[in-house]
Amino acid sequence: MFLNALCRASLLASCALFPTHSVSAENENAADGADPVLTDTITVTAPRRNGETEDVVAPPQQVALPPDAAAIAARTPGGFLVGNGALSGQLSYRGLSGQRVLGRVNGQRFATGGPNAMDPPLHYAPSILLDRIEIARGVAPVSQGPSLAGAIDARLVETQFTGGSALAPQARFASQYRSADDSYALGGLIGLANERWRFGVIASKEEGDDYSFADGTVGGSSFERTLYGAHAGFRAGPGELFIEYRRSETDPTGNPPFALDIVFFDTDFVQGGFRGEIAENVNLDLRLGHVAVRHLMDNQTIRQPAASPMRARATFADADTTTAEGSVRFGTDRDYVQIGADAELTDKFVNITNPTNSAFFIEAQPNFRSERLGAFAQWRGDIGGVEFELGGRIDRTGHSAGVPQLGNAVPMGPRALAAAFAAADRTASDTTVDGVMRTWLPLGAVTPRVTLARKERAPSLLERFGWLPTQASYGLADGNIYVGNPGIEPETAWIAEVGLDLETGAFSFRPSVFYRRVDGFIQGVPYDDSVGVIDSPVEMIAAMNGDPTPLTFGNVDAELYGADLDFSFRPVERFEISGVASFVRGKRRDIDDDLYRIAPANLLLSAAYLGDRLSFGAELMAAAKQDRVSASNDEQPSDSYAVVGLFARYAVGPDLRIEAGVENLFDEQYQPHLAGRSRVGASDVPLGERLPGPGRGAWVRLTTQF
Repeated sequence: MFLNALCRASLLASCALFPTHSVSAENENAADGADPVLTDTITVTAPRRNGETEDVVAPPQQVALPPDAAAIAARTPGGFLVGNGALSGQLSYRGLSGQRVLGRVNGQRFATGGPNAMDPPLHYAPSILLDRIEIARGVAPVSQGPSLAGAIDARLVETQFTGGSALAPQARFASQYRSADDSYALGGLIGLANERWRFGVIASKEEGDDYSFADGTVGGSSFERTLYGAHAGFRAGPGELFIEYRRSETDPTGNPPFALDIVFFDTDFVQGGFRGEIAENVNLDLRLGHVAVRHLMDNQTIRQPAASPMRARATFADADTTTAEGSVRFGTDRDYVQIGADAELTDKFVNITNPTNSAFFIEAQPNFRSERLGAFAQWRGDIGGVEFELGGRIDRTGHSAGVPQLGNAVPMGPRALAAAFAAADRTASDTTVDGVMRTWLPLGAVTPRVTLARKERAPSLLERFGWLPTQASYGLADGNIYVGNPGIEPETAWIAEVGLDLETGAFSFRPSVFYRRVDGFIQGVPYDDSVGVIDSPVEMIAAMNGDPTPLTFGNVDAELYGADLDFSFRPVERFEISGVASFVRGKRRDIDDDLYRIAPANLLLSAAYLGDRLSFGAELMAAAKQDRVSASNDEQPSDSYAVVGLFARYAVGPDLRIEAGVENLFDEQYQPHLAGRSRVGASDVPLGERLPGPGRGAWVRLTTQF
């Protein structure tokens, strides 16, 4: 696509936050199968490529970079933001979210530390350090691991090999100010590289206050995060040995949709391995990694008003994930057979305490452990000019849980549940099988494509072993109390997608229609048949905590269908119109009801003038009302809205750009359907109301690199 070519060619660019359709072949760390037909790529920073000296006009970014990278990913076709706070957002992709969307950072998968997913994967990808976000289009190939809905990989900036023998410096610096939340972000990269070695360090710092909206301020929405790390690579012939380490420190950060706020996330990432050719047309990819999350959340540090001493809570959570991956590919990039295996070992521990009473503690997730072993085979090639990617994988996942310990001040209700859980079988295992066929036929400017897939997802540890009734639900943040279900079964999705890509010199258009039939879809269902009648210990405990109708995770039957597209058009040389549109419908098949928390139809539309040094334009973000909501989950409808923003970029020099803009120009009051609901008393958002989008505000960003 023309837009992508411009982004790649820019010496220093912050390219438009609409998806581009390929990853530069010069990027050594591009994801497997990063093909225009197979992968959507949102380019945030287009680094200088070796040998490029021409400064080509590229569109500016339309928006201020949000701290939450999920808000950027949500601009992909089929995407929508699940807004749970400044640093806790998730991507909803074609109606599916949470653990159904595989999230990674720099190709590394890991378990979140928060029991309610306050740290979903993109929490660890500060937007000020983002290079690009790669999203497997429609469904993920089997080589990327098990995934029901799709896969997303956030790639941070890093040094690149050069073409010479002398070590040369590489640097990038970006800074931003945003008035809506009085926030700032600073981030950068400094490194050295030549044709065989590359070294680099990255760092970022972000801090923001409670954000404003048309009718006031959203209380308890401030945030603070620091990240730093180092990476290195050694090119051994056509392959590379690499290693990287990062430390992410989230300090007190508000989460208005949750009962507790973040006090800290201290998380260490390390991974290393080898990638590249070991013989002619034989490529080896080996990777080992570990992620350690240490987390504390409470209702005292930020929450206003703070909870009373009796209801004060401080919850400690740990999560450790060790991964190992290996694959061998025989053939070229466009014609190959790949076989591989991977393992993922996860240990989680959650302890709920009362900071005013040392005798009150409950091990809500005592030594939860997941062990997954998987293997896959994938072929890519063509038959009679028709391109194919065919793959299959099998995974065996084992779950286990320890015996919960409780303090002397814990009442009898939770004690009885803990004793029953200790006496029950606390082990389970599932075997899941995936199969994917993606095929397309290049016909010059037009490429029709078809995808057929069978995807499965094993239940999570929380969905299976969550013995204590709590509001932990992997980020649904809906105020409901949930409990696990030891007998829960894996989800099985049957997927079909048809679309075409039309690409010309000045015009691109990529529509898709899709259908997903999901057997055993996991969602909250009534705990028992006597809804509202408190006749069990689970319901008694839930009622004491304000929810007399608790839910358990159960299997239902569902279907999702819809359409999405993106396009770009340059009617004249200096003017570009581009956009993304998405629609998805989710329904229960076992009862007459709609699926819970499905994004409304939505549109992003941008128009920009592209000058040699000055570019400017406007963007429209709109969503239809969503009144097809889940009655069985008491979901409330939402209204339609349309928000306008302005943006501009000025090239001070070949290595320096200034971008600025105004968001929500007309100060529209709007509440995105998938935004969480406020739990903060000292706020201009009433308790239980959906969180609004930010009001009118200005932003400015400075970027430089060499």
